[in-house]
Amino acid sequence: MQNWINAYSWLNMRFLLMGLWVTIYVSVISVVLSFILGSILGIIRYSKIRFLGISKIVGFIIDIIRNIPLLLIIFFTYFGLPNFGLRPETIPAAIIAMTVFESSMIAEIVRSGIQSVSSGQMEGARSTGMSFVQALWHVVLPQAYKNMIPTIISQFVSLIKDTSLATIIVVPEMMQHAQVIYGQNGNYMIPMFVALAVLYFIVCFTLSVIGNQLGKHLT
Repeated sequence: MQNWINAYSWLNMRFLLMGLWVTIYVSVISVVLSFILGSILGIIRYSKIRFLGISKIVGFIIDIIRNIPLLLIIFFTYFGLPNFGLRPETIPAAIIAMTVFESSMIAEIVRSGIQSVSSGQMEGARSTGMSFVQALWHVVLPQAYKNMIPTIISQFVSLIKDTSLATIIVVPEMMQHAQVIYGQNGNYMIPMFVALAVLYFIVCFTLSVIGNQLGKHLT
């Protein structure tokens, strides 16, 4: 019992919460960037742009990334990019890797979401004189994103949990800070795992609730 009390000392918990802040920071930036990039890629893939086979090339790249482990992408970003003259620090490397990986997932969600909207919506908008882009932006996408909210929120929750993989390149996020704490005293390992589970649950559950409320508000 004393080990648990000592493990949850103010000093250790403050250090763990500092890691939580980094986890949230990396997650928020990755979520925003991947949503923007993923939406663009998803629209390109849906539009089937024939010029230079752009849509097919984008689809091919997305399929490759989606089938590569995130951990491998993190490794390549941090250890591989220096061979091309780019030397990102640990946090930027983690953000880049997660944005690339998550964008490919969001792109498929967006493409599927757009396809879930009745083709009559696009045809009706075009018949009023709208261009393809105008119809997509004003009519199809709003409906598609409304349908995609649960899936996108679920994907972002997964991203938050996946930030723990960044500990492999010593990003000072929550998992890495927990390792530092129980590395000083092996008896703190289980208490730290419990604390991590609670903190991850609070963050992910909060995001899920917000997503559900947003979905109800928009429907």
